[in-house]
Amino acid sequence: MTTPFHHEPGVSPPPQCPAHNLGTRPGGLRRLYGPEAENDPAGLYDKLRAEHGTVAPVLLHGDVPAWLVLGHSENLHLTRTPSQFSRDSRRWRALQDGSVAPDHPLAPIFTWQPVCVFADGAKHERQRGAVTDSMERIDTRGVRRHINRFSNRLVNDFSEKGSADLVSQFAEHLPMMVMCAIFGMPEEYDERLVQAARDMTRGTETAVASNAHIVSVLTRLVERRRAEPAPDFASWLVEHPATMSDIEVVEHLRLILIAAYESTANLIANVLRMVLTDPRFRARLSGGHMTVPEAVEQTLWDEPPFTAVFGRWAVGDTELGGQQIKAGDALLVGIAPANTDPAVRPDLTANMEGNRAHLAFSGGPHECPGQDIGRAIADVGVDALLMRLPDLELGTEESELRWVGNIMSRHLVELPVKFAPSPQQKLDSDPLSVMARAVRPAGDWEISSPARPVPEPAHSIAGMQPAHAPGAAPQHRPGAAPAETPAPATAEPAPGTAVIPQQRRPAAPARLWQAVSRWWNGY
Repeated sequence: MTTPFHHEPGVSPPPQCPAHNLGTRPGGLRRLYGPEAENDPAGLYDKLRAEHGTVAPVLLHGDVPAWLVLGHSENLHLTRTPSQFSRDSRRWRALQDGSVAPDHPLAPIFTWQPVCVFADGAKHERQRGAVTDSMERIDTRGVRRHINRFSNRLVNDFSEKGSADLVSQFAEHLPMMVMCAIFGMPEEYDERLVQAARDMTRGTETAVASNAHIVSVLTRLVERRRAEPAPDFASWLVEHPATMSDIEVVEHLRLILIAAYESTANLIANVLRMVLTDPRFRARLSGGHMTVPEAVEQTLWDEPPFTAVFGRWAVGDTELGGQQIKAGDALLVGIAPANTDPAVRPDLTANMEGNRAHLAFSGGPHECPGQDIGRAIADVGVDALLMRLPDLELGTEESELRWVGNIMSRHLVELPVKFAPSPQQKLDSDPLSVMARAVRPAGDWEISSPARPVPEPAHSIAGMQPAHAPGAAPQHRPGAAPAETPAPATAEPAPGTAVIPQQRRPAAPARLWQAVSRWWNGY
């Protein structure tokens, strides 16, 4: 038997087929959905690896066959070889023969759209170029200030209560607040948008309706920006020389919004769970032996926000990981199993801080272009939360934590915490500043706080001091909003409020490094 997919759902394979030994599911294949996949995905990956090696046949919703790639090197080959494995879902044989209906629960994920994620070659380069060029125009320091402000605004909502659910009250809201600001639609941020973004990737009965709501919101945004451009991400896509149509712009905004939201919400929740449940992890973080960015990177290895990415489609008959792949077969990039592949990570307890060889953001030409925005949201958000509430404790037994999973991700349902009630902090009420910047210095999205000093980043114009350098005189860009004026050191807080702590007072070298770190973080 060359492939286990030559059967209709529910039809038994030939008597000699080894799939009979794999279970009682249709065709003897394991489901990548349902209780086993949701409750113990790591255990399922181990079983698939033991049974099939680095590439395993699985069943998606409705028992639709696909391949899950488990090996690290096999996933790299899958993502880096578009000539063999295309992102164009219209190649999927199950779509062509009608096995997958248009209302399939995963339709919002795999239905072809005119966006770079479903394109290869020149079309992909044109569309992706518009996205990356627009991202380079983002004022990264300004965004980090907004992340800090939004984080403290969310903490203000529960700081006086002494308890909170960090999933529903923090992790699920911060990424959407930030992305709405970057897109230029802060007025559209609300609970419905948050829940729609969460729902549409779960394969639920309401996923299609949730997707329609998000498309409607983004369509209105693009119509406004065609008529009235502004210094925001939506306008930059509309005005880009790639001359995207309105549909293309809407679909790219939808793609970026959902990918950034889902991945970052999960990442924040996963980092906070590790802080609250792993004493060694927290001790190293609070003791200064590990920075928040390093904690984020370790989490990207151990609990990646996306467990798998669907999908790739075989251009022709080929072989991968010892399996015979047929033209039109669907494949999933197995992010979580690749990160635990014994071939590259034989000791899962090994320290992976600073190692970015993980596949948390996929790889190849379709590697996530906004991954450092997600890192920034998680880094600044977690840091702001822990500074405000340093005595956070898990509010329930670790064994009582619950997850909800799907083929793409696994996220906490709740993360209840308790802490000593603290007063709300006074936040500036300035409107969102202009997001554009004239020139983006190289490496400005890099998120790292190493334990030892590193050389200053090089700048494109030799001898010129960048406007964002410590101590540099403010430089006003044409059309840009005035720079924020820091409050005097002697300013008094309003009655009944506290101010965001500016700096602890350790020894001088530590104060110097913390000052540099806080400048780098944008606040």
